[in-house]
Amino acid sequence: MRKSTYKLIENYMNDCMTDSAHDKEHVYRVLYNALTIADTEDAVDYDVLITACLLHDIGRKEQFENPNLNHAEVGARKAYQFLREHHFSQEMAEQVRECIRSHRFRGETFPQSLEAKILFDADKIDVAGAIGIARTLIYKGQVAEPLYSVRPDGCVSDGINDEEPSFFQEYKYKLENLYSQFYTRKGTQMARKRQQAAAAFYDSIFREVSEAYTDGVDILRRQMEE
Repeated sequence: MRKSTYKLIENYMNDCMTDSAHDKEHVYRVLYNALTIADTEDAVDYDVLITACLLHDIGRKEQFENPNLNHAEVGARKAYQFLREHHFSQEMAEQVRECIRSHRFRGETFPQSLEAKILFDADKIDVAGAIGIARTLIYKGQVAEPLYSVRPDGCVSDGINDEEPSFFQEYKYKLENLYSQFYTRKGTQMARKRQQAAAAFYDSIFREVSEAYTDGVDILRRQMEE
């Protein structure tokens, strides 16, 4: 890829990114993760991969403003339109579009091409480990969702069966379970290296808040009875 082409795509990405949990640095980390994975694979189309990585989250603004939208679908359409307007081939624009459409963890479209699988893995690696915890907490704060829910018995829920969104619910639904859902061997290895850090953080914060409720509620109950 020519440097001028890279700058054109990068500049468009920067104009689209406004979400601090999915900011331009997230995009760069995904790109670098993808290149690390691609270096272990054969016959990678680097022009498609680099472009898809740079543009994979350009639909985030629209989804943030309207949660009913799917940022992967929105971003895929925007990327295709941008590439065709700037005279990229239809074939490349379609390949990039499909990579972006299928990168979402909760999506119903699954990656088919090698480049799409690499993007999927690279994006999920940035949800793994300590960085994944940090980004999730930032996002939960942005949308005013709590750290955890409290069960009717007054105990802190671990998030497993929660219907209401929270950090604990997101950890149990997504963050804890993503390590077996990678398409490439290198992506799996990179994610596994981060797994322990995420688990240790969740275990620590769950223990801390649970102890506060267990001990404090009991003391408060005794004080109310006196």
